[in-house]
Amino acid sequence: MHSTSEPVPGLDRRDFLLSTGAAGAAILALTPEWSFASSARAEKIGVGIVGVGRHARAIMDELAKFENVRIAALCDVVDSRLQAGLRRVQGATGYADYKEMLAKATDVSAVIVATPTHTHKDIAVAAMESGKHTFIEAPLAHTIDDCLAIARAARSSTRVVHAGLYARSNPIYKLARTFFRSDSVRDLVMMRAQSNRKSNWRVAVADAKDDKALNWRLDPEVSIGLPGEFGSHQIDVFNWYLGRYPVSVSGTGSVRLHKDGRTIPDTTHATFLFDDGARLDWSGTLANSYEGQYEVLYGSNAAIKLAWTAAWMFKEADAPTQGWEVYANRQRFHTDEGITLIADATKLASQGKLKEGVGLPNPPVYYALGDFVDAIANAKPAVVTADEGLRATAISIWANQAVLKGETVKLDVESLKV
Repeated sequence: MHSTSEPVPGLDRRDFLLSTGAAGAAILALTPEWSFASSARAEKIGVGIVGVGRHARAIMDELAKFENVRIAALCDVVDSRLQAGLRRVQGATGYADYKEMLAKATDVSAVIVATPTHTHKDIAVAAMESGKHTFIEAPLAHTIDDCLAIARAARSSTRVVHAGLYARSNPIYKLARTFFRSDSVRDLVMMRAQSNRKSNWRVAVADAKDDKALNWRLDPEVSIGLPGEFGSHQIDVFNWYLGRYPVSVSGTGSVRLHKDGRTIPDTTHATFLFDDGARLDWSGTLANSYEGQYEVLYGSNAAIKLAWTAAWMFKEADAPTQGWEVYANRQRFHTDEGITLIADATKLASQGKLKEGVGLPNPPVYYALGDFVDAIANAKPAVVTADEGLRATAISIWANQAVLKGETVKLDVESLKV
């Protein structure tokens, strides 16, 4: 979808918003790309997926929506998973070794790394060194050294290297960020986020020798826990919105439900502090799913709640009216009324279809993959660089250390030199 109203060339979106004097212009100007099906590239992009687990199956489903993409190869060390993947993707070639895939799959120009976190580095670096465009699922890696190695390889690569942090590709998050960076929210007061789901994290294994490999999330030697596996995506939201990074983190965690001998906490809490005194409280649990995953930024004029497939603005009673509210779709949350943030709201309102624009028509991973494909097809830079992947992952690794130690960890993001 495209709006007929566009920012003045040379102005960024925030300048355009401020120059118009009305937040409503942001709705007119911010018209995220809902479909990446067409591109300037005539031939299809051959994609190889390394790691064919549950999340990779979701990636396959989303890639099937792109007209200019063909899944050419699949790779997994577990043959049953590989064969299941090959049944889903007709015409793809299967490999048990990513090195063999990189050497022999000449029709693969782009690689998606969807393996366990602690195996990302070797695969991603090899893919980049072999001249492939590379998409690396977040978190980037399980150690800061591995993250740095990936970021260094990305700096040396002439191909697109995209860190799989989904928020920066999410149309609703992009729209909400424009409001956050305007006077609609104004002074930042505090921040909060959670990731709640009822899940075991333990995989049933037929053979005991496979337990360590398949249950890597519960292995203290390689796991970065809930702050890493769930928190990295959410931490990046705040990095992106604020344009700066926390300076310390404290945390606590324990096993509240899954008392099966694991040492990795199933419930955690972390508090991040910024140099101006701003505070972010993040919590995650595998013991309860209430309210799921979301982020909230509280300002003196309004609060913005982001929930991955939807977002709302809750205005304060004394906040000035800015004009765009006439187009708003509203939802009640107990005693509060939230204005649903909808991309292209004015066009939908004129067509009497405003409620149809609530939520995303595709899951968040679709838009991240779309940005990757679009960058390849049209010779554009990655929307999410490996450097940002490094920073978000490093902060989440430090947060996990704070949780395990039960103490405050100083964060020196500036020390992450690539």
